[in-house]
Amino acid sequence: MNRTYAGTLDKSHAGSAATIAGWVQKQRDFGELVFIDVRDRSGIVQVVVDRSKGASEELLAIAKELRSEFVLRVAGEVRERSESTKNSKMPTGEIEIVATSIELLSRADTPPFPVDDEVDAAEDLRLKYRYLDLRRPALARNIILRDRIAHGVRDYMHRQGFLEIETPILTKSTPEGARDYLVPSRVHKGTFYALPQSPQIFKQLLMVSGLDRYYQIARCFRDEDLRRDRQPEFTQVDIEASFIDEEFVFTLIEGMFAEVFPLAGIPITTPFPRMGWQEAMDRFGIDRPDTRFGMELIDITAAAKAIDFAAFREAETVRGIVVPRGSSLSRRQIDDLSEEAKKLGASGLVWMKFDGLRGSSIKKFLDDAKFDSLRDALRANFNDLALIVAGKTTRVWDVLGSLRLKLGKEQGLIPGDRWDFLWVVDFPLFEWDEESGRFFARHHPFTSPRLEDVEKIESDPGATLARAYDVVMNGLELGGGSIRINTPELQSRMFRALGISDEDARDRFGFLIDAFRYGAPPHGGVALGFDRMVMLMARAESLREVIAFPKTARAQDLLSEAPSRVDEKQLDELGIALKRPS
Repeated sequence: MNRTYAGTLDKSHAGSAATIAGWVQKQRDFGELVFIDVRDRSGIVQVVVDRSKGASEELLAIAKELRSEFVLRVAGEVRERSESTKNSKMPTGEIEIVATSIELLSRADTPPFPVDDEVDAAEDLRLKYRYLDLRRPALARNIILRDRIAHGVRDYMHRQGFLEIETPILTKSTPEGARDYLVPSRVHKGTFYALPQSPQIFKQLLMVSGLDRYYQIARCFRDEDLRRDRQPEFTQVDIEASFIDEEFVFTLIEGMFAEVFPLAGIPITTPFPRMGWQEAMDRFGIDRPDTRFGMELIDITAAAKAIDFAAFREAETVRGIVVPRGSSLSRRQIDDLSEEAKKLGASGLVWMKFDGLRGSSIKKFLDDAKFDSLRDALRANFNDLALIVAGKTTRVWDVLGSLRLKLGKEQGLIPGDRWDFLWVVDFPLFEWDEESGRFFARHHPFTSPRLEDVEKIESDPGATLARAYDVVMNGLELGGGSIRINTPELQSRMFRALGISDEDARDRFGFLIDAFRYGAPPHGGVALGFDRMVMLMARAESLREVIAFPKTARAQDLLSEAPSRVDEKQLDELGIALKRPS
């Protein structure tokens, strides 16, 4: 049976027969005249059953019986509506279907919330009845857009000569960073598989195998604390290629984005600007800067240390941000910002108002000359507000970077119609952790140092730069990657620099090191957060709005009630005994 999608009909179909199938969005009964809005994944169209236009008593009776979410099939003639009845709010509002037959396929109970885009139901309720939530046109559009983007990625990658290759889901636990999801083996009792946090090692092994251009839209799993832009299972566009450098990756990804982002009406200009990690931190206090607005961090250490104020004198650095026309902020608003700064780790927040009254939280330490010196260092204008933080450089970056974003949103400084892409490059290879007293890999232990920095791995690890890069849009990281280590000697040095003994490295990564001994080409790649890409392109507020069956912020599936307990027989077969929580 030929079926037409409801949302594809328009006045060019007037006078032709059509058969649609879907769900009742709304039924309106006017006695001898009944209107039915029928919804499928493509949209909604109005169906008319009119006794005065020849509809049978039987057809009218069926129409009167219909309720929201009943499933039906309608055959009829497409008719252009009269001018007075056209509905400009509906894409199909210029036409309607005059029904000649209606087949009721399935009845429905009253749903726990209205299935429409104005739904005001709690998110937990929507997730519990996700199959109803997915009927809402807005959510269905997101899932359809996701499909279009995935097809766009695949088409592009195939044209670039890449092979789509699947890598294992059941693999070995190599804990470094986030926690693994573990899967017990029934056959090999006492042992566990891990679900992959990424296909990293396997895609590098594919390069050693000679399959020199790989990609995959891959499922990945991380047992980590969740927030708005995280899910325990997620999808990434995973890419690796041999005999390449960073420029190859930049050109490849810019070309992909230039094809897929316009699918959502987002224009792309290439090439993307590039910014070193150090510059990003100095100017924006964050390694994924939102470059759509100014209010950048300004280093005023020299001017600040000339002031007899202990917090300035003793600080490693003193930096500030200038809020345009921010002198209108009330004392309470500034106090709230001070509390926010303290929560972020600052010992305090100094403020200065440039409204002619020379107001400041450290006014008693400032004569006119010193006030003017700080104003000049901050490049502040009349009616601006300066917020200053002193202390350790990394802490000052964190505090001012966060306050900059907060104030940018609150003060309306961020244009909503701009899409600023950026490559951040020259990351440090290592990151020092105060708590454990050792270095960690900032990206992962397979990232190559810059060639000129190889000898610093042991002698000066903190100054070693990586051949790593992140692609950022509007302050959100869309993905990251690197050129990889491809020799067993350098890989072993990297492990030792990270405090991983030769024995431990052999136990966890021996198969990769062995593979490198048989001739590994130079290679590199990138992983793009596919869920986040779709979220941004759909202008959605949450990842849960672009994933068909997402988890909650507590990593629960409210629909299937996962995770769940399993029975003792299953545990016995696995050789597992549960330990009671203490």
